[in-house]
Amino acid sequence: MLKKLIKEVDHFKSQSHNFKILVLTNLVYALVQPVIDIFVAAYIMRNSDDTSKVVIYQLAIYTGIPLTFLINGFLLKYVNIRKLYSIGMMLSGVSMIIMMSLKSLSLTGIGVAGITMGLSFGLYWSNRDYLAISTTNDDNRNYYYGLETFFYTLIAIIIPVAIGWFIQSKTGEEGKHDAYVIITGVVFVITMCASAVCYRGRFKNPTEKKYIYFKFHPLWYKLLSLAMFKGLAQGFLVTAPAMLIFKILGEEGALGNAQSIGAVLAAIIIYFIGRFSKPSDRVKTFSVGLVLFAVGACLNGALFNQTSVIVFLLLLLIAKPLMDLAYYPIQLRVIDIVSKIEKRGEFVYILNHEAGLYAGRLMGAATFLLLFYFVSEDFALRYAVGIIALLQLCSIFISKNIIKQGNKIATEPDGVEPEQAMQEAASNLI
Repeated sequence: MLKKLIKEVDHFKSQSHNFKILVLTNLVYALVQPVIDIFVAAYIMRNSDDTSKVVIYQLAIYTGIPLTFLINGFLLKYVNIRKLYSIGMMLSGVSMIIMMSLKSLSLTGIGVAGITMGLSFGLYWSNRDYLAISTTNDDNRNYYYGLETFFYTLIAIIIPVAIGWFIQSKTGEEGKHDAYVIITGVVFVITMCASAVCYRGRFKNPTEKKYIYFKFHPLWYKLLSLAMFKGLAQGFLVTAPAMLIFKILGEEGALGNAQSIGAVLAAIIIYFIGRFSKPSDRVKTFSVGLVLFAVGACLNGALFNQTSVIVFLLLLLIAKPLMDLAYYPIQLRVIDIVSKIEKRGEFVYILNHEAGLYAGRLMGAATFLLLFYFVSEDFALRYAVGIIALLQLCSIFISKNIIKQGNKIATEPDGVEPEQAMQEAASNLI
């Protein structure tokens, strides 16, 4: 056992300096992700008892993200990527400070806090995605995302339980509010530590200065459709646990305990899938994640009780990392292919990819809000996630087609001109 552990440590040490720094930076920042993803939504639920405000907050975040992707593209021409990456992480603490300072959770206040968090996510993810593609290659991306997801899943055990216990240890609404304020302060300190680790990397800015294009290779449009389906469920994957647990199970203590069920097993599974799986296994991994998500969502819709919520959370704890583990390498592989054909920088596609995600996020949030306002809150909580999860199953067939066509294009003879390759790819995709 010890020899195997040493072997895995040695394998990590064998990676490039920037690979290791990027993983460590994201590992430190991962300590605040459960707070951002779960307990901010729980804070809104506690102080408003209105699930629609949670979705509106999430929608404000998702509006700020693509805006910041555009701004980041401009800033990368003049500002070091490490600085932008660090600012993105620290802005998440600023957003929480804004939320905690609100005397009442008005839609305006929630919108401002959400947009600020969107600015944070936009700077964080746009730079993180670029650093991931520039630091890894197709052979070690499964390992990279498997390693990250392994640590994220373990952290998802400790942080929710610890924070849930800390909040529940306080008595009265004022005491619980003070607990959230303390947590916000800790979050801000952790983001500064993550920024300090980031500065140890030797990361370079993109060399290309033009990022906005409107015409792309046909394969890229396929990936955008896959991104739309990913965005469709993204908001629910973040906010659904908080809303369901608060409504069905109770308070933050239950929230933390439920999020920890099966997390150790999930972390181990994800690590070994990322460590030993091949690029050819990505569709299988993606399919298992999507099916588990659909089964959990449909079971919750059918029963809508404490047992179904816990089972849904358990399946989601395994399904989400499986989907991410497969999706991101597929995305980066397509960027590798089309950027070479079109002779454009990778950040062009990272920026444009956000458009597909945003379209899906809008549709996902609209689905919940329409059911909430025109039917009922319970109906929206019960069935919206199931509808989205079933629609997401289309992603299995899209991802399979993308990989098949991408592999064919990537193996074109060197003598084929990019324009000819694009024409042949277009005819094959139809």
